[in-house]
Amino acid sequence: MRKLWLALLVLSVGLAGGCGSSGNGDNTGTAAPPPVKTPDAGNAPGETPNQPGNGGNAGHNGSPPPADPGNTGSEPSAPQEPAVPPAPTTAELVARKLQKMTLDEKLGEMIIAGLDGTTASAQAKLMIQEQHIGGFIFYKENVTTPAGVAAYVNQLKAWNADNPAPLLISVDQEGGRVSRLPGLLKIPAGRVIGDTGDVSYASQIGTALGAASKLMGFNVDFAPVLDINSNPKNPVIGDRSYGTTAKRVTDMGLAAMDSIRDQGVVPVVKHFPGHGDTSVDSHLELPVVNKSLAQLRAFEWVPFKAAVKDGVDMVMVAHILFPKIDKNVPASLSKTIITDELRGELGFKGVVITDDMTMGAISENFGLAQAAMTSVKAGSDIILLAHGYEDAKTVLGALKQSVRKGDISEKRIDESVTRILTLKLNYKLSDAAIPSHPDVGGVNAMIKKAVSAH
Repeated sequence: MRKLWLALLVLSVGLAGGCGSSGNGDNTGTAAPPPVKTPDAGNAPGETPNQPGNGGNAGHNGSPPPADPGNTGSEPSAPQEPAVPPAPTTAELVARKLQKMTLDEKLGEMIIAGLDGTTASAQAKLMIQEQHIGGFIFYKENVTTPAGVAAYVNQLKAWNADNPAPLLISVDQEGGRVSRLPGLLKIPAGRVIGDTGDVSYASQIGTALGAASKLMGFNVDFAPVLDINSNPKNPVIGDRSYGTTAKRVTDMGLAAMDSIRDQGVVPVVKHFPGHGDTSVDSHLELPVVNKSLAQLRAFEWVPFKAAVKDGVDMVMVAHILFPKIDKNVPASLSKTIITDELRGELGFKGVVITDDMTMGAISENFGLAQAAMTSVKAGSDIILLAHGYEDAKTVLGALKQSVRKGDISEKRIDESVTRILTLKLNYKLSDAAIPSHPDVGGVNAMIKKAVSAH
């Protein structure tokens, strides 16, 4: 499978002319422009490249050269080169891969799971080789030193060799109180950055976040926070937000997002539809926000709408109940919010991921299996599970049973997996090993320079 994925990457190089360095660990710390969709180089879709003529016969559109009066005709003309078919598009590459995948492999792609300990465990191996898990999230308890993280990541990648696609290796690295990566200088919180009013500062910190993530093998960063901190009693967002106005959060958030993406790391904006006006922590219980669609569109959604317009590839949806929009389920389980509003109204085409489904907002009010099935029906592409093997087993079993019963169509699963595979291919993700001893000196120099100037 690894050879097939690498072959597809080679074929797709001509499709991403705007991309710089590869997203794999062999190119650590090298900035890569965000993935862009480009037509086949030099030709419109379906167009056959011009063929060279015979013997340098420029200007004759591939026709044979005029007859030489002295030519007796005894020598045959040189054969023309065969037409070169256009390189396959990203969509074609993804469709080919999807067609070869089993249902178990497809469902596995739709899970990002947590891990145990600071080294790769037997259960992690089972999640990769038996459950075909599409990605993992590292928390504070999983990291020790940069070298320790690299060893952990490299082992996961090695175990994933026979799966259809490379792993999403993710981390919550916002800065401030949500900082997971080891060996780094202190990165300021969003509010500290926002209070300067300096968009270039947000950009510099975004570059450091992306570079640090990539250096240690992470290709997804759950940052930046696009919530507007409009409720001073908010117990979970607070200084993680760039500010209290839509403009401040939009300007700072998009600068950070673009810089993370420029490093070849997938930025994930959060927490749609907006977590800034909550008064309870969704890690513990279900927040309720009594705002209308009109109010959200005019305020909370301003940064998210701008991010969608700027081409954000991944959006995290929050566990918040908006009874004036959907009185039955929180946003992360709501078809109205995910499909009708985020995809329909805002026009988002990328990957939707839930917030952690093991948080109190879900576990205290909904069963894990039912919540996962409802979320997929609503339009989520990836279910985030902070814990590992058993929770993944529960969710995968429920989803598989739903497909077999016809409650969820395989076509619906294919829609999500297509988006996930497209994301991985566009970012040129790879399971190639990263250097075993990441040198954080360059990233720390970036952080020190940015902070000292403010």
